[in-house]
Amino acid sequence: MNTTTSPHLAVRPEWLALLEEEIIEPDLPIVDPHHHLWDHLGNRYFVHDILQDIASGHRISATVTIECGAMYTPFLTPELSPIGETQFLCGQAAMADSGKYGECRVSAGIVGHADLRLGSAVESVLQAHIQAGGGRFKGVRYSSVWHPDPTARGSLANPPPYLLADPNFRKGFAQLAPLGLSFDAWMYHTQLPELLDLARAFPETSIALNHMGGFNGIGPYAGQRDAVFAEWKPMMKDLVACKNINIKIGGMGMRLFGFDLASRDTPPSSSQLAQLWKPYVETLIEMFGAKRCMFESNFPVDKGSFSYGVAWNTFKRLSHHATVNEKNDLFHQTATRFYKL
Repeated sequence: MNTTTSPHLAVRPEWLALLEEEIIEPDLPIVDPHHHLWDHLGNRYFVHDILQDIASGHRISATVTIECGAMYTPFLTPELSPIGETQFLCGQAAMADSGKYGECRVSAGIVGHADLRLGSAVESVLQAHIQAGGGRFKGVRYSSVWHPDPTARGSLANPPPYLLADPNFRKGFAQLAPLGLSFDAWMYHTQLPELLDLARAFPETSIALNHMGGFNGIGPYAGQRDAVFAEWKPMMKDLVACKNINIKIGGMGMRLFGFDLASRDTPPSSSQLAQLWKPYVETLIEMFGAKRCMFESNFPVDKGSFSYGVAWNTFKRLSHHATVNEKNDLFHQTATRFYKL
């Protein structure tokens, strides 16, 4: 994963400590399908750190850890170096599985990185991930976030444009489904038609669209929330017909979305966040249905804007009127099915 200067917001524990909330529905089981573990960019977030966040009171039974370029192995060839991240995450998972630190199975699922532009040759890399994962390796994320305007970029990834249409990428992508692996897609909303084309071309490959389709709120999109919503909504609606696409609802603590939460004197409450996020969350659940949607924390990236406890309280507020079965899907069953936990 090529990186530039981090666009992520700094985590300020003293600021987060200014707000504490009582946990809503503390007994509701949750699988967190999207977080990271790393030790880079001057920011360490290991199994102990996420377990400390989980200890805020929500019932997190398991998590899925998503690639972020951590702990690559330098003495292997470049195409095999991402195996180091899978090995690292398995070590973190083993610590959680000991039960010494709580009941949550951190990294019960692992989504790693492989350069799908290797074409069919990437199969050997995927097999190495599977072997290293010991049953935990579930799929690949290859971030395709690209925008011609640098001020509109809100991700660490810096891929080439039109990655999902690259013929070699697609040859590599074709290796996923036969191995029982899924694909995590991360892009800006302006790129959603590219995902539509990919999903139609590979209907047998399960795809999780990260962070609600990345509706942009920075650079030329700052102050244009209504116009962006009007662009994003029909693009997302086009994806509904692709039954292989599932949606991750979260990530809105990132600078990309333009909510500017970190500039407040005190952290936002779950009631305030629910009001901000409601149009997007309700639109997606109505379009895709609860069986194709899963709430995600995106920690520690979103921790620059709010705490773990507040994040899940927000999702519980937003699903207040959902049926029991719908809540089960949104909070744990969709993630469990998708990642075969």
